[in-house]
Amino acid sequence: MAISGRRAAMRGSCCAALLLVGCALGPDFHKPAAPDVERYDSRPPPARTASAQVAGGAAQSFASDADLPGDWWTLFHSPPLNALVERALKNNPDLDAARAALTVAHENTLAQRGAYFPAINADVSASRQKQPGTLSPTPADNSLQYSLFTPQLSVSYVADVFGLNRRTLESLEAQAQATRFALVAAHIALAANVVNAAVNEAALREQVAATEQLVDIETQSVKILRYQFDKGYANRLDLAAQEAQLAQTQAGLPPLRKQLEQQRHLLAALAGEFPAQAQAEDFGLASLTLPQDLPLSLPSKLVEQRPDVRQAQANWHAASAQVGVAIASRFPQITLSANAGSTALEIGNVFKSGTGFWGVGVDVAAPIFAGGKLLHAERAAKAQLVQAAAQYRGTVLTAFQNVADTLTALDEDARALQAAVAAADAARTTLELSQRRTQAGYANYLSLLDAQQAWQQARIALIQAQANRYTDTAALYLALGGGWWHRADLSGKNDEE
Repeated sequence: MAISGRRAAMRGSCCAALLLVGCALGPDFHKPAAPDVERYDSRPPPARTASAQVAGGAAQSFASDADLPGDWWTLFHSPPLNALVERALKNNPDLDAARAALTVAHENTLAQRGAYFPAINADVSASRQKQPGTLSPTPADNSLQYSLFTPQLSVSYVADVFGLNRRTLESLEAQAQATRFALVAAHIALAANVVNAAVNEAALREQVAATEQLVDIETQSVKILRYQFDKGYANRLDLAAQEAQLAQTQAGLPPLRKQLEQQRHLLAALAGEFPAQAQAEDFGLASLTLPQDLPLSLPSKLVEQRPDVRQAQANWHAASAQVGVAIASRFPQITLSANAGSTALEIGNVFKSGTGFWGVGVDVAAPIFAGGKLLHAERAAKAQLVQAAAQYRGTVLTAFQNVADTLTALDEDARALQAAVAAADAARTTLELSQRRTQAGYANYLSLLDAQQAWQQARIALIQAQANRYTDTAALYLALGGGWWHRADLSGKNDEE
C-alpha cells in the first residue's frame, strides 16, 4: 500500500509538472547518422572502363563526389528519348496518383493543425411551442403559447498538456514527407524505366534485323545447296541439315518480334498513352551517346540523395511520433469551454437587457479502464517503431547494394562488350570464309551451319552487350538518387533537416 501510495504521488507530481510546462510524451526523433563507410564495394571502381569500337563502347570514368543533373537522361543526346521521357513525366497515371496522394497527406496535415486553435461555433435556434394548461407556463407573462429565439456563441479548446495533438501533427507531417519521397522515387524510377524500355526496344529491333539477315543468308544457302543436290554435287543429308537450320532460325523470329511489340506497348503505357494511339518512335543504339564522365556520390551523401531512404526515415519518424500519441492517449484530456448568447420570446428583443446568458467550464476526462486497449495500443506503437527502424536500416543496405552492383556491372559489362565485339568480328569472318569454301567445294555444309549459328549467337550477344552499357548507366543515375534535388517540382521548400 505504501508503494502504491508513493507511485500515485509520483504520478500526481508528474501530472502537475506537465500541466505547467505542457510536455509532449514519447520519444523525440533524431535524424540517423550516415553510415560510416568510405566505399561502396571492397574494391574501388576502375579509373576507366574498357572500351570497344562500336556504339555504346566508349570508356567511362567516375568523378568522385560529382553532382547529378535533374534531367540526366538528356546526357544520351537523343531528342526522341528526351521527348518520350518528358511525355511520361507529364502523362503517366501512376505519377498523377502519387501527386494526388501527396496533396491528400498535405491537406490532412493542415487539418490537424487546427487542433492548436479554439473551436468557435455559432448557433441560432427558433421554436414555436404550446404548453398544456395543467403545467406552469414557462414565460414570465404566463403565456401558454409562445416563440423562443436563442442565438449563442460557444468556444471550446482542448489543452494539449501531454502533447497528444503535437505528436499527432508530428506523425502526419512525417507521413507527408514519406509520401513526398514516394513521389520522388516514382518520378526517377519512371524516367529510368522509359530509358531502359527505349534501349531494350532498340536492341530487340536490331536483333530482329540481325535474325532476318541471317534468314536471308540461310535461305540463299538452301537454294544453292538444293541446286547442287539436283546436280548431284551435294547429298540429301546436307540439304536437310541446312533446311532444318533455316527453319530453326525462322522460328526464332516470332518471339523476338513479340518482345519488340511488347516493349513498344510498354513505352506507350509509361507515357500514359494507349498502344494504338502511341507516337511511333524508332530508337537505335547507334543514335544514343554513352555518357563518358559518370558521377559517383560519396557514400555519406547517398542516404540524403536516395528517395527510398528518405521515405523510410520519414516512416521511422512517423512511427516515433505515434508512440507519443499512444502514451498521451492514456493521460487525462482537459477541455476548456465557454458559451454566451441571448434568449427572447420575440426576435426583436434578442440581445436586449435581461435576455443574455453565459457559461464557462472545464472538463477533465481520464481513462480508468478500457480492457487493456490503451496499454496494448502503446505496446503496438513501440513495436512499430522497432519495425520502422529495422526497415530503414534494410533500405540503407539495399541502397548501398544497388550502387555496388551497378558499379560492378559498369566495369564488367564494358569488358563483356569488348569481348563481344571481338567474338562478332571473328564469327563474321568465319561465316564469310565458310561460305566461300563451301561454294568452291572445299568444305562441307556442316561447317557452314556451324559458322552461321556462331555468327547469329555472336551478333545477338553483341547487341545485348551494347544495350547493357546504356541500361547500366541509367541504373547508376537511378541508384544515386536521380538528381531530384535539382528539379523544382520535386525538391520542395519545407524539406525537414
